[in-house]
Amino acid sequence: MKSQLLAQAVAQLALSKKAGDIVILDLRGLTTMTDYFVVCSADSDVQIRAIAAAVDEGMQKKGEAAWHKESGSSNWVLLDFVDVVVHIFHRSTRTFYNLEKLWGDAKIRRVTDAPARKTPARTTPRSPRAKAKTPKPTRTKARA
Repeated sequence: MKSQLLAQAVAQLALSKKAGDIVILDLRGLTTMTDYFVVCSADSDVQIRAIAAAVDEGMQKKGEAAWHKESGSSNWVLLDFVDVVVHIFHRSTRTFYNLEKLWGDAKIRRVTDAPARKTPARTTPRSPRAKAKTPKPTRTKARA
């Protein structure tokens, strides 16, 4: 699986467990250690473990097993898929490490579960003169 598709798949799996503030950092051209970081936040240790399990199991089903897993702390789990490294942080820990600032030259793409907004289709084209002009009120002198 291409690294960009892998990063997007990981982000979607994290969304399935309500991960917050998901970003994909494009590190290609900045480092040779990986192509992408996927960084997300959780509100509790339980949610961190649930997100990590969902990503790990979901990627295994797609034939992509994590090369390395690190969870020495209850506030941060790292899953290394070689071309994509996933960081699942507790909100306060994420603020402390601030990977987005550390890798400030990377292109950042935010991932949300909001559907793309569609603009309603127009049935008739709009012309600049289509607005109806309202007549200006006229002043009349009051009779004394």
